[in-house]
Amino acid sequence: MSGAPAMEADAMEGLKAAMAEAASEVDEMLDALLPKEEGEERSLFAAMRYATMGGGKKLRAFLVLEGARQFGVARHSALRAAAAVEMLHGYSLVHDDLPAMDNDDLRRGKPTVHRAWDEATAILVGDALQTHAFATLAAPETHSDPAVRAELCLQLALASGARGMVGGQMLDMMAEKATAPLDEAAIGRLQMLKTGKLIEFSAEAGAILGRAAAGPRNCLTFYGREIGAAFQIADDLLDLTATAEEAGKATGKDAGAGKATLLGLLGPERARIQAERLVEQAKRHLDGFDERAGLLRALADHVIRRRN
Repeated sequence: MSGAPAMEADAMEGLKAAMAEAASEVDEMLDALLPKEEGEERSLFAAMRYATMGGGKKLRAFLVLEGARQFGVARHSALRAAAAVEMLHGYSLVHDDLPAMDNDDLRRGKPTVHRAWDEATAILVGDALQTHAFATLAAPETHSDPAVRAELCLQLALASGARGMVGGQMLDMMAEKATAPLDEAAIGRLQMLKTGKLIEFSAEAGAILGRAAAGPRNCLTFYGREIGAAFQIADDLLDLTATAEEAGKATGKDAGAGKATLLGLLGPERARIQAERLVEQAKRHLDGFDERAGLLRALADHVIRRRN
C-alpha cells in the first residue's frame, strides 16, 4: 500500500485513536457530572449512568470537541458541552427503545434501559438526562459568558424539540401508518429532524463556545448538516447489512416495521452514492479551515464506512 491509500489508512487510524481518547474523556466528564449511585434515588442515578457511559461511538461529543478545537476553546469547557450532548442523545435513545416507540431489547450491545430496569424507570431516566443536559450547559463552569451559555441552550432546544428530533420521531411514527409511501423530500425532512439536527448542533456547538464569526460558524453548521444526512443513510445500510453483534442492536427491523428510509426508496446502490456525495459536500465546507480540521475531514469519510 502506498500513496493516497496509505495516507487515507493513516487518517482513519488517527481518527480511531482520537475518537477512543475523546470517548474516554467524555466518560470521565459524565462520571463527574451525573449523580452518584447513592441515596433513595440510586436506581434512577444508576440507570442514567448505564444509558450514557461506557459505550457508544460518542460521535456527537467528538464533533463538539473537534469543532471547539478549531477556535481554541478550553478543553474543560468543550468537554462539558460534549457531555451535555451525550446526555441529550442518551435520553433520546432510552425513549426511542421503549415499547411504545421502537420496542428494542438491545442497545450498544447490552439490554435497553427498560429491559434492564422497567418502563417507568426508563421514562424517568430520559426525563432526567434531558434536563441535566440543559443544566450542564447553563452552568457558569461551561463558559464564562452568559450569552454563550444561553445560545448553547437555545440551539440545543431547537435541535431536539418539536421542530427537531422529537418532531422527526413523530414523523417517523406517522410514516409507519401512512397509506402511501413518502417521497424523497419528505423522507429527507424526516431524517434531518430525527437524526440530523442534533448532529448539526454538535458540529456548531464548538463555534458557539469559541464565539466564532458567522462565516466559520455557518461552515461547521453546514458540515454537520451534510454528515448528519450521510450518517442516517449509513445507519439504514447497516440495518440491512450488519449483524446484531456488529451494530450492537437488533438489525433488519426497518423494512418489517414499514420505516420510511431513502434506502427503501432509492435502493442500496443509489443510497450509497447519495451518502458519498453528502460526505464530499461536507468536506468542502471545511475548505476555509487549516490542518486542525483534519479529523473532521476523516470523520466525514468514517460516517459512511463504519460497521456500528
